[in-house]
Amino acid sequence: MKNLVCYRCGASAAFPDRKRCECGEPLWFDTERPAADFSWPDSTGSDSTGVWRYDDLLPVEISGPGDSSAGVTATAGVGAAAGATPLVRAEPLDDSAGCRLWLKDESENPTGSFKDRGSAVGAVWSAEADREWIGTVSHGNMAISVAANAAGIAGGSGREEGDGPAALVLVPDDISDERLAAIAQYDPAVLRISGDYGDLYYRTLSADAPVEFVNSDTPLRVAGQKTTALEICDEFAPNAPDAIVLPVSSGGHASATWKALRELRTAGLLAESDLPRLYFVQASACDPIAEAYREDADEVTAIEQTESTAAYSIANADPPSGTRALTAARDTGGAVISVPDDEILDAKADLARKAGFCVEPASATTLAGIRRLSERGALDADDEVVAVLTGTGFRELDAGGEKPEAVALADLPERLRALAG
Repeated sequence: MKNLVCYRCGASAAFPDRKRCECGEPLWFDTERPAADFSWPDSTGSDSTGVWRYDDLLPVEISGPGDSSAGVTATAGVGAAAGATPLVRAEPLDDSAGCRLWLKDESENPTGSFKDRGSAVGAVWSAEADREWIGTVSHGNMAISVAANAAGIAGGSGREEGDGPAALVLVPDDISDERLAAIAQYDPAVLRISGDYGDLYYRTLSADAPVEFVNSDTPLRVAGQKTTALEICDEFAPNAPDAIVLPVSSGGHASATWKALRELRTAGLLAESDLPRLYFVQASACDPIAEAYREDADEVTAIEQTESTAAYSIANADPPSGTRALTAARDTGGAVISVPDDEILDAKADLARKAGFCVEPASATTLAGIRRLSERGALDADDEVVAVLTGTGFRELDAGGEKPEAVALADLPERLRALAG
């Protein structure tokens, strides 16, 4: 499974020699043969959980505790905890969502976002390949995730030779002190980069350096992130949800979800008629993929973002896998839509107040998008719809708003009795 293939033109390439096709589109791992032989793992008697439950479809070989013959021991660090996130019914939100709503809570990954799935696979592969460094371009969840997963395998800065890769994180030079502190706790090498931060993604992929860059939509990251959808379909098996809804930024997670569905179709575990529709949601302030969908364009082109958005973590004006995400939505009978900030923040509040989930605004775009899709008739009240909540909102809480009422301790009994009225 070391070869790559282009979803659009079918050209192949050797990994890790290149990560993008000559036609300009991103490459992913060719899993035709292993997918054909794949079946849902037996849950009894297996040491593999989470991401590693699907290791037959991953480009790495892992071993369990005490078994060094099979490859890198994924259970040695935080990567062992990647995946196996909850999928729960959210009945209190059904009426406003207009469907039977399920929530896939990716904040339960060890660093609080779905990024751990790709980082765990990337770190294990880098250790297997004796890479000196694993790197990424990010100023948020992905930077934290790569640094943590590298530390979990390498044992931090005091590692011995051969223990695993160290982490290199490239961040914009105006990164906040709070984000830098969240990244720095894992002791990676951090470089603040001035200049066009968007161009940095492409420059790192072609850099002559001893670093395996696991950026937003590179093959290793997509391979790990497809396990989100594998878990969803595994829990629904032998049936499948009618639709899966995700926020979309670079297009990497969207592409990975489509990749998982393609593999399950190849394995005979999903019939063509049972394939979930894929809906991707962007913020209206920055929605190049949704714009291409609205205009019935064949490709996604870069736009100029002229306003800010609360969902800043998905505000990608030039998504490197935008066209692949667009193709995924159309191939599955889904769509790409955008929603304004007021609807995103309203959905964020409802997820907390009515379902108890604290998510970042980017995650709340899923519920906001589902509401719009239901209003348009794309989703029915009896449709089983999974909203992927990609990351925690606890990092973004502030102290704004009114302070709760102060009550003297002596007055508390009276106040508690008053609750009965």
